[in-house]
Amino acid sequence: MISGGQNLRVMREKLGLTMRDVENATERLARKYTNDEYLIPISRLSDFETKGVIPSIYRLYSLAVIYRRDFREILSWYGVDLNGAVADLEISTPPKSHFSHTLATTAAIQMPVRMDPSFDPRKTLNFGRMVEQWGVVPLAYLEQFSTVNFTYGYIGSEDLTMYPILPPGSFIQVDEARDKVSEAAGAPNTSGPFIL
Repeated sequence: MISGGQNLRVMREKLGLTMRDVENATERLARKYTNDEYLIPISRLSDFETKGVIPSIYRLYSLAVIYRRDFREILSWYGVDLNGAVADLEISTPPKSHFSHTLATTAAIQMPVRMDPSFDPRKTLNFGRMVEQWGVVPLAYLEQFSTVNFTYGYIGSEDLTMYPILPPGSFIQVDEARDKVSEAAGAPNTSGPFIL
């Protein structure tokens, strides 16, 4: 397997850049942003290419710009795959509702590409049953629906049964292992559906 440093060297040589060219370009970036962290001296670039030294985020940015590569790609050379963020979100579950911007730039994910022709957005149903085919497309938030750990549902646009808790048109995630309603007054409800 090719290391991150070897990839950097290959990219530099493909572009016909010398180590001095890279140093000069990063010096311009450092001046532009008034931050010396962008600067990559020749000796440090040599360490990146031959000794397995890992560049800082500023220097990775400099290399991505100079080598005309996507920042994500260069990170992946060092074992950091930002597309894995979708699967890793379950590692931490903040107790409060929030907007998530983590997945906004995820390159490609599994999501529904063909819905059951009988799908009626006015009716509530199990989300898994309305998907005919999954495919790879660039919409990160729906990837989790392709797993079988939970049941997913869609609240019909005319279904007011759980309104205002579950507004019409909501997608919900149901943990079927939690089937008891919390009875403690004022305690958070740890059972029931989770609105996405």
